[in-house]
Amino acid sequence: QVQLVESGGGLVQPGGSLRLSCAASTSFFNDYTMGWYRQAPGKQRELVATITRRGNTNYADSVKGRFSISRDNAKNTVYLQMNSLKPEDTAVYYCNTQPFVVKYWGQGTQVTVSS
Repeated sequence: QVQLVESGGGLVQPGGSLRLSCAASTSFFNDYTMGWYRQAPGKQRELVATITRRGNTNYADSVKGRFSISRDNAKNTVYLQMNSLKPEDTAVYYCNTQPFVVKYWGQGTQVTVSS
């Protein structure tokens, strides 16, 4: 079964850091562009970062300079390093291919930035 499992979320104070992980059940995703998405309460899901199979990255303006996406194909894992976190980064974070495929959505991992 091909699936993605996100982890690493939690409660952090403004200015803090978290590292999210997205583990794939197989190497299936290693040839695809992967993305981290987030959905805040009452808002639409948005794309925050992408990484191609060759490692080229792109970021939403709201996270540029603070977030860093990476991948380790040997571990079938994509990461999102989040620094200088702000309250507006509070959301459930998901990974998926980019463009996304509905059947690959996982449960996500909650990130809450609050003092």
